Amino acid sequence: MKSSVIVFPGSNCDRDIATALEKLQFKNQMVWHKESKLPKSDLIVIPGGFSYGDYLRSGAIAGKSLIIDEVIKAANSGCLILGICNGFQILTETGLLKGTLLRNKNLKFINKDVHIQVINNRTKFTKKYKKDQILNINIAHNEGNYFTDSNHLEKMKDEDLIAFKYCDEIGNKNKNSNPNGSLEDIAGIFNSNKNILGMMPHPERMVDDMISNKDGVNLFLSLLN
Repeated sequence: MKSSVIVFPGSNCDRDIATALEKLQFKNQMVWHKESKLPKSDLIVIPGGFSYGDYLRSGAIAGKSLIIDEVIKAANSGCLILGICNGFQILTETGLLKGTLLRNKNLKFINKDVHIQVINNRTKFTKKYKKDQILNINIAHNEGNYFTDSNHLEKMKDEDLIAFKYCDEIGNKNKNSNPNGSLEDIAGIFNSNKNILGMMPHPERMVDDMISNKDGVNLFLSLLN
């Protein structure tokens, strides 16, 4: 399976995701944001980091980069798109995903491992997980507080577009298990066609027991299979 990772000035998780993809046998290429053409790709990843230093708004400048036009075309043609952390923010800035990522509820940067629950395991991104499975995944963000309007929230519930929710180690959801104040504990969402996933947690950091755990592996295996 061929993948492309889009790299912006300030991206700092691009090598992490490239390492995870290559470890799991993806044929990966790195694509600089000023490129006007994408290589043939089955999966496009917009990685985490601080594109353009998060000036203006997280992801706002990156969302206007030259390569983004090609990403939007690929997304609209059905290509799989994965946006992680800053990548999720960029996807909302482009309109490929609805909603926005606000400042964390405590107005501080958070970097820690949290628990998330798999809400929809019937997609190309999540089919290797069990429904309601609880994962231990790292987060590292300042603007991870997902918000959207009530109509879109109802649509996400009706169409099963919520991918993951923050929880505690046994699946309870409350203010203590929600690290950033995200609406209804949302940690990741799909678009209506479910070929785009945006998520704040970093699955690429959870692919090796020696440095973390392997709770992120099945996301990539789902895509491969």
